[in-house]
Amino acid sequence: MRTDSSAADLHADDDAIVIVGAGQAGARAAEALRAAGHKGRIALVGEEAHLPYERPQLSKEVLLDRASLPASIKERTGWQGIDVDLDLGTHVASCNLDRRAVELADGRRIAFNRLVLATGVAARELPQLDGADIPVRTLRTIEDALSLRELFRPGARIVLIGGGVIGLEVASAAIKSGCAVTVVEAAEGLLSRALPRVVADYLQKRHEDAGVQFRFGVSGRATADGHLILSDGSRIPADCIVVGIGAEPRVVLGRQLGLDCDGGIRVDAWGRSDAPGVYAIGDVAAQWSEHQQRWARVETWANAQNQSIAVARGMVGQGAGYGEAPWFWTDQYDINIQVAGELSGTDLVLRGDVRSGRFAALGLQDGTLCGAVTVNNRKDMAVLRKLATRPVNRADLENPSFDLRKALV
Repeated sequence: MRTDSSAADLHADDDAIVIVGAGQAGARAAEALRAAGHKGRIALVGEEAHLPYERPQLSKEVLLDRASLPASIKERTGWQGIDVDLDLGTHVASCNLDRRAVELADGRRIAFNRLVLATGVAARELPQLDGADIPVRTLRTIEDALSLRELFRPGARIVLIGGGVIGLEVASAAIKSGCAVTVVEAAEGLLSRALPRVVADYLQKRHEDAGVQFRFGVSGRATADGHLILSDGSRIPADCIVVGIGAEPRVVLGRQLGLDCDGGIRVDAWGRSDAPGVYAIGDVAAQWSEHQQRWARVETWANAQNQSIAVARGMVGQGAGYGEAPWFWTDQYDINIQVAGELSGTDLVLRGDVRSGRFAALGLQDGTLCGAVTVNNRKDMAVLRKLATRPVNRADLENPSFDLRKALV
């Protein structure tokens, strides 16, 4: 990665920064730049007309509460108060590094000294369902959530394609709304890359107990006469199909700039890309994973929040880069599951009784805690995140009566 100008230049009044993408990552970066003392202009450009908001509520409260909308990170007066220029409901059509300007779809140009790409991801779609005779939806924006909410009526037959976190959260909300729900998952089980089998099986049973039906090892191929036709030829009646099969990084501007966009825009620990003065943050940024020894994007609330703040501080010569272990959570029915660190390739240790509905699965490697999953156990997770990368005693971890805080000493 290339380095930028010296820290002495970073506080200059004429150091204009344009942030493309006004989601959580872009908004938190703008806030952090001002809080860290940046004096130059900050322009925050976003495609959605809404003020910047956080997305986790879209698959939870917004689907369930007909009066609910995600809270804005700041009201418009709040952005004015920290002197951040908002340009919402507009699209950046192109970017020119020689001219140091972005061009909007309406022809306007915004000049910059430095550029932050927070363009996020787009929900992956199924082209084979184009022109379906059944409503087909994805979930990424407020409008997506409101559209789904209108379709979640008692008795409505909802089919979820994809058994990932978002799909299962939507399934939970649909069940609570009185819908009949079927989840279609191409793999042979749920969340095989995110959760240990013991946790995935527990979660599947909870969904089945609530009435969700699962079809594994098949995928959606077409629709006909109000049915989703699966790859094995079977049919599922559906009033609405929700596609939740992951997301694609939005790297069009990155490619225009000639950046390395393999799997996302590749950046270092300070968010710097290969182009001087160009950064990437949030879901679109591909960061190097020491544990996995590969480039990886981290699509979590915590990464959008913390990586963006760390990059912003680095842009004004503060901080030591970003290196936090991944952490996310999901709430489904009365279950809270939290995942921290990496469990792939580790020795799994079970803490607690699965039948109690409160337990944890911990990943050890050479006596070091690499990752953890907790089920309805926020207290343990708060300590386990602090224990990450530390040597630990396996017997202590396996004993649910052992106070994990003692391992921090």
